[in-house]
Amino acid sequence: MDYVYGPGRNHLFVPGPVNIPEQVLRAMNRNNEDHRSPALPLLTKALHADVKRVFKTAAGTPFIIPTTGTGAWESALTNTLSPKDRIVTFLIGQFSFLWIEQQRQLDFNVDVVESEWGQGADLDILSSKLSDDDAHTIKAVCVVHNETSTGVTNNLAKVRKILDHYRHTALLLVDGVSSICALDFRMDEWGVDVALTSSQKALSLPTGLGILCASPKALEASKAAKSARAFFDWQAYLKCYQAGSYYPYTPSIQLMYGLRAAFDLFFEEGLENVFARHTRLANATRLAVEAWGLKNCAQKEEWVSDAVTAVVVPPHIDSGEIVKRAWKRYNLSLGKGLNKVAGKVFRIGHLGHMNDLQLLGCLAGVEMTLKDVGYPVKLGSGVAAASGYLQETIPLIPSRV
Repeated sequence: MDYVYGPGRNHLFVPGPVNIPEQVLRAMNRNNEDHRSPALPLLTKALHADVKRVFKTAAGTPFIIPTTGTGAWESALTNTLSPKDRIVTFLIGQFSFLWIEQQRQLDFNVDVVESEWGQGADLDILSSKLSDDDAHTIKAVCVVHNETSTGVTNNLAKVRKILDHYRHTALLLVDGVSSICALDFRMDEWGVDVALTSSQKALSLPTGLGILCASPKALEASKAAKSARAFFDWQAYLKCYQAGSYYPYTPSIQLMYGLRAAFDLFFEEGLENVFARHTRLANATRLAVEAWGLKNCAQKEEWVSDAVTAVVVPPHIDSGEIVKRAWKRYNLSLGKGLNKVAGKVFRIGHLGHMNDLQLLGCLAGVEMTLKDVGYPVKLGSGVAAASGYLQETIPLIPSRV
């Protein structure tokens, strides 16, 4: 049998799935237990309170579903909309593309606003569509908050401002899969009606939990929505909530205990400190990219992501070779370019349970890989730029002050 893993640890720097903290691994290392015992409702009730805390909502109703982000997408759509309902949605990268494909498969009237990959959602076109929609035929606006294929983040506050300006009743559905718990997310302040994430991104868990919050407006819409739904039906959950049992089927016990441990780590660090750490890591990565003489796929400062950096390579280099070489020689996992940017970008994920020295190791590996594939990088240039910035900005660990 071939020796697959190599010595030491794999350096995981894809934008999800991400590194899992030891505390979370230990919390999940447990036997099965009776999900109808009095212990589970106590655990779930506390998790629901903490979901609301990280989504920054007082009014939202949480749902923790054993699924992926794709399942969370479907849950958000089918619980709030009916077949043929008109949706305005933004195509800005691979994951917005996949959500759009799902919207079409679910038989909605999908009104796509497309931007060049590397740009954010075109909010001028949204404004125009809402202005022309006196009859309020638009039932929902769907936005991917952070598009990991291009490293682009959208401004949700601006989306809400436009909706409010036209006094439009459309629901605002937001994919926060790679943003929630990495970037500041304000569900109530931004008037988000359904926000969703999944466990393998900034929450730093294995894949397997889709986590949503629905506003009172979204819950009201779910009473009239006529889309077919069964496993993802919110009403089944709400009945269980009223009965104090929380789940209409067997939940993922181990993942829920892992989620408990993940939340404990977030709150120990402090949510605002978590966001600041992600910003710091992202700034350091962008400085390294600049020092290498390469460009960020995100075309404007307002769009750059603090969760992932998509790096554009010169036309004569295949970014897929960079990803392969990094894995084969340095045990470094980078994100490859997807769809329209396949072969053109590689991606450095800097979200989840990660610290500054881990990032510097990644940047050193990227430099060596770039040199391997024939790019004339000066070894140490990006690491020097990043470490110079980090040395000035890393705070003391609070528990060690």
